[in-house]
Amino acid sequence: MTGFCKTSLALAVLFLGSLVCEARVIPSHSEFVKTRETEFILNGSPFLFNGFNSYWMMHVAAQPSERYKISNAFREAADSGLRVCRTWAFSDGGDQALQISPGVYNEAVFQGLDFVVSEARKYGIKLILSLSNNYNDYGGRPQYVQWARNAGVHINGDDDFYANPVVKGYYKNHVKRVLTRINTISKIAYKDDSTIMAWELINEPRCQVDYSGKTLNAWVQEMASYVKSIDNKHLLEVGMEGFYGDSIPNRKQYNPGYQVGTDFITNNQIREIDFTTIHAYPDIWLSGQHDNAQMAFMQRWLASHLTDSKMVLKKPLVFAEFGKSEKDPGYSQSARDAFLSGVYNSIYDFARNGGIGGGLVWQILAEGMDSFDDGYEIVLSQNPLTASVIAQQSRKMTALEHTLNI
Repeated sequence: MTGFCKTSLALAVLFLGSLVCEARVIPSHSEFVKTRETEFILNGSPFLFNGFNSYWMMHVAAQPSERYKISNAFREAADSGLRVCRTWAFSDGGDQALQISPGVYNEAVFQGLDFVVSEARKYGIKLILSLSNNYNDYGGRPQYVQWARNAGVHINGDDDFYANPVVKGYYKNHVKRVLTRINTISKIAYKDDSTIMAWELINEPRCQVDYSGKTLNAWVQEMASYVKSIDNKHLLEVGMEGFYGDSIPNRKQYNPGYQVGTDFITNNQIREIDFTTIHAYPDIWLSGQHDNAQMAFMQRWLASHLTDSKMVLKKPLVFAEFGKSEKDPGYSQSARDAFLSGVYNSIYDFARNGGIGGGLVWQILAEGMDSFDDGYEIVLSQNPLTASVIAQQSRKMTALEHTLNI
Protein backbone atom coordinates (compact mmCIF):
# COMPACT_ATOMS: atom_id res chain seq x y z
CA MET A 1 0.00 0.00 0.00
CA THR A 2 1.29 3.47 -0.83
CA GLY A 3 2.66 5.72 1.89
CA PHE A 4 0.80 4.32 4.89
CA CYS A 5 0.14 1.00 6.64
CA LYS A 6 -1.70 -1.13 4.13
CA THR A 7 0.22 -2.64 4.87
CA SER A 8 -3.10 -28.13 -0.09
CA LEU A 9 -6.40 -29.08 -0.30
CA ALA A 10 -7.22 -25.59 -1.21
CA LEU A 11 -10.80 -25.93 -0.08
CA ALA A 12 -12.13 -29.22 1.17
CA VAL A 13 -15.59 -28.52 -0.19
CA LEU A 14 -16.58 -25.86 -2.72
CA PHE A 15 -20.19 -25.67 -3.87
CA LEU A 16 -20.08 -23.68 -7.07
CA GLY A 17 -23.77 -22.90 -7.03
CA SER A 18 -23.99 -21.61 -3.48
CA LEU A 19 -23.85 -17.96 -2.52
CA VAL A 20 -20.94 -18.57 -0.16
CA CYS A 21 -18.25 -21.17 -0.70
CA GLU A 22 -18.04 -23.68 2.14
CA ALA A 23 -14.67 -24.81 3.45
CA ARG A 24 -13.82 -27.64 5.82
CA VAL A 25 -10.92 -27.25 8.23
CA ILE A 26 -8.55 -30.11 7.50
CA PRO A 27 -4.76 -30.10 7.22
CA SER A 28 -3.39 -29.21 3.81
CA HIS A 29 -0.82 -31.55 2.30
CA SER A 30 -0.65 -30.15 -1.21
CA GLU A 31 2.52 -29.70 -3.16
CA PHE A 32 4.39 -26.45 -3.67
CA VAL A 33 2.82 -24.03 -6.10
CA LYS A 34 4.93 -23.93 -9.26
CA THR A 35 4.88 -22.14 -12.59
CA ARG A 36 4.72 -23.58 -16.09
CA GLU A 37 5.25 -20.92 -18.72
CA THR A 38 2.54 -18.33 -17.99
CA GLU A 39 0.40 -20.31 -15.56
CA PHE A 40 0.57 -21.44 -11.95
CA ILE A 41 0.52 -25.17 -11.26
CA LEU A 42 -0.59 -26.98 -8.10
CA ASN A 43 -0.53 -30.76 -7.77
CA GLY A 44 0.26 -30.99 -11.47
CA SER A 45 -2.75 -28.95 -12.65
CA PRO A 46 -3.46 -25.27 -13.42
CA PHE A 47 -4.02 -23.20 -10.28
CA LEU A 48 -6.32 -20.17 -10.41
CA PHE A 49 -7.32 -18.29 -7.29
CA ASN A 50 -9.08 -15.40 -5.67
CA GLY A 51 -7.14 -14.02 -2.70
CA PHE A 52 -6.60 -11.22 -0.23
CA ASN A 53 -4.14 -9.10 1.72
CA SER A 54 -3.99 -9.14 5.52
CA TYR A 55 -0.61 -7.55 6.28
CA TRP A 56 -1.32 -7.36 10.04
CA MET A 57 -1.43 -11.04 10.88
CA MET A 58 1.99 -11.59 12.47
CA HIS A 59 1.73 -8.36 14.45
CA VAL A 60 -1.62 -9.36 15.95
CA ALA A 61 -0.65 -13.02 16.45
CA ALA A 62 2.34 -11.94 18.57
CA GLN A 63 -0.25 -11.63 21.37
CA PRO A 64 -1.63 -15.15 21.99
CA SER A 65 -4.87 -13.71 23.36
CA GLU A 66 -5.49 -12.06 19.96
CA ARG A 67 -4.82 -15.07 17.76
CA TYR A 68 -8.51 -15.85 17.40
CA LYS A 69 -8.63 -12.89 15.00
CA ILE A 70 -6.24 -14.67 12.64
CA SER A 71 -8.36 -17.83 12.87
CA ASN A 72 -11.54 -15.85 12.23
CA ALA A 73 -10.05 -14.05 9.24
CA PHE A 74 -8.82 -17.30 7.67
CA ARG A 75 -12.13 -19.06 8.34
CA GLU A 76 -14.19 -16.25 6.82
CA ALA A 77 -11.80 -16.02 3.88
CA ALA A 78 -12.01 -19.77 3.26
CA ASP A 79 -15.80 -19.59 3.50
CA SER A 80 -15.67 -16.99 0.70
CA GLY A 81 -13.46 -19.24 -1.41
CA LEU A 82 -10.28 -17.17 -0.95
CA ARG A 83 -7.25 -19.38 -1.47
CA VAL A 84 -4.18 -17.10 -1.25
CA CYS A 85 -3.23 -14.57 1.44
CA ARG A 86 -0.42 -12.03 1.24
CA THR A 87 1.00 -10.87 4.57
CA TRP A 88 4.13 -9.41 6.16
CA ALA A 89 7.07 -11.51 7.36
CA PHE A 90 8.88 -8.40 8.59
CA SER A 91 8.64 -5.82 11.34
CA ASP A 92 11.83 -3.86 11.85
CA GLY A 93 12.55 -1.78 14.95
CA GLY A 94 9.83 0.09 16.79
CA ASP A 95 7.03 -1.30 18.91
CA GLN A 96 6.69 -5.09 19.03
CA ALA A 97 9.20 -5.57 16.24
CA LEU A 98 10.13 -8.97 14.85
CA GLN A 99 13.68 -7.74 14.19
CA ILE A 100 14.56 -5.52 17.13
CA SER A 101 17.96 -4.60 15.71
CA PRO A 102 20.09 -6.21 12.99
CA GLY A 103 20.14 -9.92 13.68
CA VAL A 104 18.29 -9.62 17.02
CA TYR A 105 14.79 -11.10 16.96
CA ASN A 106 11.76 -11.14 19.23
CA GLU A 107 10.87 -14.79 19.66
CA ALA A 108 7.29 -14.01 20.72
CA VAL A 109 6.68 -12.18 17.43
CA PHE A 110 8.32 -14.98 15.45
CA GLN A 111 5.98 -17.42 17.16
CA GLY A 112 3.14 -15.19 16.02
CA LEU A 113 4.29 -15.74 12.43
CA ASP A 114 4.56 -19.46 13.16
CA PHE A 115 0.90 -19.39 14.16
CA VAL A 116 -0.10 -17.53 10.99
CA VAL A 117 1.64 -20.11 8.79
CA SER A 118 0.24 -23.10 10.69
CA GLU A 119 -3.27 -21.60 10.72
CA ALA A 120 -3.16 -20.93 6.98
CA ARG A 121 -2.22 -24.57 6.50
CA LYS A 122 -5.21 -25.63 8.60
CA TYR A 123 -7.60 -23.66 6.39
CA GLY A 124 -5.97 -24.67 3.10
CA ILE A 125 -4.83 -21.13 2.27
CA LYS A 126 -1.53 -20.46 0.53
CA LEU A 127 0.66 -17.56 1.71
CA ILE A 128 2.74 -14.95 -0.06
CA LEU A 129 5.17 -13.65 2.56
CA SER A 130 6.80 -10.25 2.07
CA LEU A 131 10.29 -9.83 3.51
CA SER A 132 10.59 -6.03 3.76
CA ASN A 133 8.85 -2.73 3.07
CA ASN A 134 9.67 0.27 0.92
CA TYR A 135 8.01 2.53 3.49
CA ASN A 136 8.63 3.14 7.16
CA ASP A 137 5.50 1.29 8.18
CA TYR A 138 6.81 -1.56 10.33
CA GLY A 139 10.36 -0.33 9.81
CA GLY A 140 11.22 -1.21 6.27
CA ARG A 141 13.87 0.41 4.13
CA PRO A 142 14.20 3.56 6.30
CA GLN A 143 14.87 1.44 9.40
CA TYR A 144 17.58 -0.59 7.67
CA VAL A 145 19.52 2.50 6.62
CA GLN A 146 19.05 4.06 10.08
CA TRP A 147 20.57 0.96 11.64
CA ALA A 148 23.58 1.46 9.37
CA ARG A 149 23.82 5.13 10.36
CA ASN A 150 23.71 4.12 14.00
CA ALA A 151 26.61 1.77 13.33
CA GLY A 152 28.69 4.63 11.90
CA VAL A 153 28.20 3.80 8.23
CA HIS A 154 28.09 6.75 5.85
CA ILE A 155 24.59 6.87 4.42
CA ASN A 156 23.37 9.35 1.80
CA GLY A 157 19.69 8.46 2.00
CA ASP A 158 17.13 5.69 2.05
CA ASP A 159 18.03 4.59 -1.47
CA ASP A 160 21.36 3.34 -0.09
CA PHE A 161 19.27 0.35 0.96
CA TYR A 162 19.79 -0.94 -2.57
CA ALA A 163 23.54 -0.34 -2.82
CA ASN A 164 25.28 -0.12 0.56
CA PRO A 165 26.98 -3.45 1.38
CA VAL A 166 26.32 -3.17 5.12
CA VAL A 167 22.61 -2.56 4.61
CA LYS A 168 22.40 -5.33 2.04
CA GLY A 169 24.04 -7.60 4.59
CA TYR A 170 21.35 -6.75 7.13
CA TYR A 171 18.67 -7.64 4.61
CA LYS A 172 20.32 -10.93 3.65
CA ASN A 173 20.57 -11.89 7.30
CA HIS A 174 16.84 -11.33 7.68
CA VAL A 175 16.10 -13.39 4.59
CA LYS A 176 18.17 -16.28 5.93
CA ARG A 177 16.62 -16.03 9.39
CA VAL A 178 13.06 -16.23 8.05
CA LEU A 179 13.62 -18.88 5.38
CA THR A 180 15.47 -21.22 7.75
CA ARG A 181 13.08 -20.68 10.66
CA ILE A 182 11.69 -23.91 12.13
CA ASN A 183 8.01 -23.38 12.86
CA THR A 184 7.50 -24.03 16.58
CA ILE A 185 3.97 -25.36 15.91
CA SER A 186 4.33 -27.48 12.77
CA LYS A 187 8.06 -28.24 13.26
CA ILE A 188 8.52 -27.57 9.53
CA ALA A 189 11.20 -25.18 8.27
CA TYR A 190 9.64 -22.29 6.36
CA LYS A 191 11.75 -23.13 3.33
CA ASP A 192 10.23 -26.62 3.33
CA ASP A 193 6.61 -25.64 3.98
CA SER A 194 4.30 -25.87 0.98
CA THR A 195 1.75 -23.68 2.79
CA ILE A 196 3.92 -20.81 1.58
CA MET A 197 3.26 -20.11 -2.09
CA ALA A 198 5.95 -17.48 -2.61
CA TRP A 199 8.41 -15.06 -1.09
CA GLU A 200 8.28 -11.36 -1.92
CA LEU A 201 11.55 -9.40 -1.80
CA ILE A 202 10.05 -6.05 -0.75
CA ASN A 203 6.63 -4.43 -0.75
CA GLU A 204 6.39 -1.77 -3.46
CA PRO A 205 10.08 -1.00 -4.09
CA ARG A 206 10.85 2.53 -5.21
CA CYS A 207 14.13 4.37 -5.87
CA GLN A 208 14.23 8.15 -6.19
CA VAL A 209 17.89 8.45 -7.15
CA ASP A 210 17.53 6.37 -10.32
CA TYR A 211 14.24 6.40 -12.22
CA SER A 212 15.62 4.09 -14.91
CA GLY A 213 15.15 0.99 -12.74
CA LYS A 214 18.80 -0.05 -13.07
CA THR A 215 19.71 0.47 -9.41
CA LEU A 216 16.76 -1.62 -8.31
CA ASN A 217 17.58 -4.17 -10.99
CA ALA A 218 21.03 -4.84 -9.55
CA TRP A 219 19.53 -5.27 -6.08
CA VAL A 220 16.80 -7.63 -7.27
CA GLN A 221 19.36 -9.75 -9.12
CA GLU A 222 21.56 -10.05 -6.05
CA MET A 223 18.77 -10.73 -3.58
CA ALA A 224 16.80 -13.07 -5.84
CA SER A 225 19.92 -15.17 -6.34
CA TYR A 226 20.49 -15.17 -2.58
CA VAL A 227 16.94 -16.28 -1.78
CA LYS A 228 17.13 -19.10 -4.31
CA SER A 229 20.51 -20.22 -2.90
CA ILE A 230 18.72 -20.94 0.38
CA ASP A 231 15.32 -22.01 -0.92
CA ASN A 232 14.73 -23.21 -4.48
CA LYS A 233 11.38 -24.86 -3.67
CA HIS A 234 9.29 -21.71 -3.36
CA LEU A 235 8.31 -19.18 -5.97
CA LEU A 236 9.77 -15.69 -5.77
CA GLU A 237 8.48 -12.27 -6.85
CA VAL A 238 9.77 -8.73 -6.44
CA GLY A 239 6.73 -6.98 -4.89
CA MET A 240 6.32 -4.45 -7.68
CA GLU A 241 3.47 -2.05 -8.33
CA GLY A 242 4.14 -2.31 -12.06
CA PHE A 243 5.56 1.11 -12.98
CA TYR A 244 7.36 1.04 -16.31
CA GLY A 245 10.92 2.37 -16.68
CA ASP A 246 13.28 3.21 -19.52
CA SER A 247 13.69 -0.17 -21.18
CA ILE A 248 10.60 0.22 -23.40
CA PRO A 249 9.95 3.98 -23.49
CA ASN A 250 6.52 3.80 -25.11
CA ARG A 251 5.29 1.68 -22.20
CA LYS A 252 5.67 4.66 -19.87
CA GLN A 253 2.44 6.04 -21.33
CA TYR A 254 0.60 3.53 -19.13
CA ASN A 255 2.11 4.94 -15.93
CA PRO A 256 -0.13 7.34 -13.97
CA GLY A 257 1.96 10.32 -15.04
CA TYR A 258 5.19 9.53 -13.22
CA GLN A 259 7.89 6.91 -12.56
CA VAL A 260 9.14 5.53 -9.24
CA GLY A 261 12.54 4.04 -10.10
CA THR A 262 11.33 0.62 -11.19
CA ASP A 263 11.13 -1.03 -14.59
CA PHE A 264 8.42 -3.66 -14.84
CA ILE A 265 10.14 -5.29 -17.81
CA THR A 266 13.78 -5.55 -16.76
CA ASN A 267 13.12 -6.08 -13.05
CA ASN A 268 10.98 -9.11 -13.88
CA GLN A 269 13.28 -10.47 -16.59
CA ILE A 270 15.66 -11.70 -13.90
CA ARG A 271 15.73 -15.47 -14.14
CA GLU A 272 15.14 -16.14 -10.45
CA ILE A 273 11.91 -14.10 -10.44
CA ASP A 274 9.10 -16.57 -11.09
CA PHE A 275 6.06 -14.35 -11.62
CA THR A 276 5.14 -10.71 -11.99
CA THR A 277 2.93 -8.53 -9.82
CA ILE A 278 1.07 -5.28 -10.15
CA HIS A 279 -0.72 -3.05 -7.64
CA ALA A 280 -3.18 -0.32 -8.55
CA TYR A 281 -4.75 2.49 -6.54
CA PRO A 282 -6.30 4.84 -9.09
CA ASP A 283 -8.19 6.57 -6.27
CA ILE A 284 -4.75 7.73 -5.02
CA TRP A 285 -2.78 7.85 -8.27
CA LEU A 286 -5.55 9.67 -10.16
CA SER A 287 -7.08 11.49 -7.22
CA GLY A 288 -9.92 13.78 -8.21
CA GLN A 289 -10.73 11.97 -11.44
CA HIS A 290 -14.14 10.42 -12.01
CA ASP A 291 -14.77 6.77 -11.11
CA ASN A 292 -15.11 5.90 -14.81
CA ALA A 293 -11.71 7.41 -15.60
CA GLN A 294 -10.14 5.55 -12.70
CA MET A 295 -11.66 2.26 -13.84
CA ALA A 296 -10.49 2.87 -17.40
CA PHE A 297 -6.95 3.39 -16.08
CA MET A 298 -7.24 0.20 -14.05
CA GLN A 299 -8.26 -1.82 -17.10
CA ARG A 300 -5.45 -0.38 -19.25
CA TRP A 301 -2.96 -1.03 -16.42
CA LEU A 302 -4.00 -4.65 -16.14
CA ALA A 303 -4.17 -5.26 -19.89
CA SER A 304 -0.75 -3.80 -20.67
CA HIS A 305 0.97 -5.74 -17.88
CA LEU A 306 -0.75 -8.99 -18.77
CA THR A 307 0.36 -8.59 -22.37
CA ASP A 308 3.95 -7.95 -21.30
CA SER A 309 3.93 -10.80 -18.80
CA LYS A 310 2.71 -13.24 -21.43
CA MET A 311 4.52 -12.04 -24.55
CA VAL A 312 7.74 -10.45 -23.27
CA LEU A 313 8.45 -11.93 -19.85
CA LYS A 314 6.63 -15.25 -20.38
CA LYS A 315 5.71 -15.44 -16.70
CA PRO A 316 2.34 -15.50 -14.91
CA LEU A 317 0.91 -12.32 -13.40
CA VAL A 318 -0.78 -11.70 -10.04
CA PHE A 319 -2.83 -8.56 -9.41
CA ALA A 320 -1.45 -8.35 -5.89
CA GLU A 321 -3.17 -5.22 -4.52
CA PHE A 322 -6.29 -3.27 -5.40
CA GLY A 323 -9.11 -1.64 -3.50
CA LYS A 324 -11.26 1.45 -3.11
CA SER A 325 -11.05 3.67 -0.04
CA GLU A 326 -14.03 4.85 1.95
CA LYS A 327 -12.04 8.04 2.62
CA ASP A 328 -12.54 9.19 -0.98
CA PRO A 329 -15.12 11.93 -1.63
CA GLY A 330 -18.37 10.42 -2.81
CA TYR A 331 -17.54 6.95 -1.51
CA SER A 332 -20.32 4.44 -0.99
CA GLN A 333 -20.26 0.72 -0.40
CA SER A 334 -22.14 0.19 -3.65
CA ALA A 335 -19.42 2.16 -5.48
CA ARG A 336 -16.75 0.01 -3.87
CA ASP A 337 -18.59 -3.19 -4.74
CA ALA A 338 -19.02 -2.01 -8.33
CA PHE A 339 -15.30 -1.22 -8.49
CA LEU A 340 -14.38 -4.68 -7.14
CA SER A 341 -16.80 -6.31 -9.58
CA GLY A 342 -15.19 -4.45 -12.46
CA VAL A 343 -11.70 -5.53 -11.41
CA TYR A 344 -12.82 -9.10 -10.84
CA ASN A 345 -14.52 -9.26 -14.23
CA SER A 346 -11.31 -8.10 -15.92
CA ILE A 347 -9.23 -10.66 -14.02
CA TYR A 348 -11.65 -13.43 -14.93
CA ASP A 349 -11.87 -12.43 -18.59
CA PHE A 350 -8.09 -12.35 -18.89
CA ALA A 351 -7.73 -15.62 -16.95
CA ARG A 352 -9.82 -17.40 -19.57
CA ASN A 353 -7.03 -16.73 -22.06
CA GLY A 354 -4.25 -17.57 -19.62
CA GLY A 355 -1.43 -15.58 -18.06
CA ILE A 356 -3.01 -14.29 -14.85
CA GLY A 357 -3.31 -16.43 -11.75
CA GLY A 358 -5.66 -14.26 -9.74
CA GLY A 359 -6.11 -11.12 -7.69
CA LEU A 360 -5.57 -10.16 -4.04
CA VAL A 361 -7.95 -7.54 -2.68
CA TRP A 362 -6.67 -4.96 -0.18
CA GLN A 363 -7.52 -5.66 2.67
CA ILE A 364 -9.39 -8.19 4.85
CA LEU A 365 -9.76 -7.58 8.59
CA ALA A 366 -11.41 -9.61 11.33
CA GLU A 367 -14.00 -8.10 13.64
CA GLY A 368 -12.68 -5.89 16.44
CA MET A 369 -9.74 -4.47 14.49
CA ASP A 370 -10.78 -0.85 14.06
CA SER A 371 -7.25 0.37 14.83
CA PHE A 372 -6.11 -1.22 11.56
CA ASP A 373 -8.67 0.61 9.43
CA ASP A 374 -7.03 2.36 6.48
CA GLY A 375 -10.12 3.12 4.42
CA TYR A 376 -9.83 -0.05 2.35
CA GLU A 377 -10.75 -2.51 5.08
CA ILE A 378 -13.33 -5.23 4.51
CA VAL A 379 -14.73 -7.32 7.36
CA LEU A 380 -16.46 -10.14 5.54
CA SER A 381 -18.84 -10.97 8.39
CA GLN A 382 -19.99 -7.35 8.59
CA ASN A 383 -20.17 -6.65 4.84
CA PRO A 384 -22.40 -9.38 3.35
CA LEU A 385 -22.87 -7.61 0.01
CA THR A 386 -19.13 -7.17 -0.48
CA ALA A 387 -18.55 -10.72 0.75
CA SER A 388 -20.99 -11.91 -1.91
CA VAL A 389 -19.06 -10.07 -4.65
CA ILE A 390 -15.83 -11.68 -3.42
CA ALA A 391 -17.35 -15.16 -3.11
CA GLN A 392 -18.80 -14.93 -6.61
CA GLN A 393 -15.34 -14.23 -8.02
CA SER A 394 -13.96 -17.19 -6.07
CA ARG A 395 -16.60 -19.47 -7.58
CA LYS A 396 -15.91 -18.20 -11.09
CA MET A 397 -12.14 -18.66 -10.79
CA THR A 398 -12.53 -22.15 -9.33
CA ALA A 399 -15.02 -23.14 -12.03
CA LEU A 400 -12.61 -21.86 -14.68
CA GLU A 401 -9.78 -23.79 -13.05
CA HIS A 402 -11.90 -26.94 -13.24
CA THR A 403 -12.44 -26.48 -16.96
CA LEU A 404 -8.69 -26.20 -17.47
CA ASN A 405 -8.11 -29.36 -15.45
CA ILE A 406 -10.53 -31.53 -17.43
